[in-house]
Amino acid sequence: MKRLFIVVLISISSLGLHAQDASGYVFTEASDLTLIGKIMDTPNPYHRVDTVEYKGFTSHENFQVRCCAGMAVAFRTDSPSIRIRHIGNFSHRSSSTTGHAMHGYDLYIKKNGKWVWAISRGANLDNPEKEIRLISHTGNSMKECLLYLPIYSELSSLKIGIEEGSVLEAVDPPFRHKVAIYGSSFTQGISTSRAGMAYPAQFTRHTGIQMLPLGCSGNCKMQPYFADVLVDVEADAYVFDTFSNPGAETIKERLFPFIERLRTAHPGKPLIFQQTIRRENRNFCDHHEANQSQVQHVADSLMRIAVQRYSDVYYIQPECDDGSHEWSVDGIHPGDYGYHIWARSIEKPIIKILRKYGIR
Repeated sequence: MKRLFIVVLISISSLGLHAQDASGYVFTEASDLTLIGKIMDTPNPYHRVDTVEYKGFTSHENFQVRCCAGMAVAFRTDSPSIRIRHIGNFSHRSSSTTGHAMHGYDLYIKKNGKWVWAISRGANLDNPEKEIRLISHTGNSMKECLLYLPIYSELSSLKIGIEEGSVLEAVDPPFRHKVAIYGSSFTQGISTSRAGMAYPAQFTRHTGIQMLPLGCSGNCKMQPYFADVLVDVEADAYVFDTFSNPGAETIKERLFPFIERLRTAHPGKPLIFQQTIRRENRNFCDHHEANQSQVQHVADSLMRIAVQRYSDVYYIQPECDDGSHEWSVDGIHPGDYGYHIWARSIEKPIIKILRKYGIR
């Protein structure tokens, strides 16, 4: 009986190995490669914040900070095709953001020294753990790849598959420095068509300076428990999109204590605040016009004081409109082009500030 059990066990094991080999692909956990844009270490490598250690989040905020928004995997391979196997929570949907951005993968490949878009694929929400055939027929040359992860999904495992006999290996981080950026749905990339089009990702690809995004749609209000996280984030500089979610009274109450905590935690590091963008839903709505005008006025007034009162505090104005008023998806969020304008508009002022601190 014991011998029979061993024979059966060996047979089952052999079948499992055969099934794995029969796929013709070898899979590697993505966290064993090079993770880009990760704001801090966490037990789950695809979470942005360890919600066991950091408390105070609402249930939805708790989910948001476990999402992998803004993160990417860098690697190189000579495989002509790439597949993805993932396990996670892909249930969140949006009327203004494509599935490729919310729960999909966005691949760039370096060509002539520049990151060039290659393919984007979304997860199957009816069968979310179904294998994704990302790209094929790319030839056998060695390719440096950058794979952006979903902006509104939580992963517990992500495996990248290459054809048997091909090479898959980690690379040195392709971007320099670490600039943490905390913000709203704008920073998370809501209303993008794919994950790599959020403005921090575009900024990183174009400048070579790595942004570490902590965008939390609707919930970036300078809450003390978010400050707890940012106090522990080690970066060369800190950028904030903190005036897009809170009302004027909340800004008045929280801004200076927020600045003072971060200055104490990160002395001598630049803290760069962005004004919120002008939204297109103000065009013909008196209510939106009055409310958003008040928020921008309060932010301007307080930041004029802040940059005089505190050293290492800066204030910049992003833009996402080229004058056409055609940049918005829903009257609030930019589309890909609007985020492109935003990313380019903050490049010069941020780089100028960073250079004062020897960050080049």
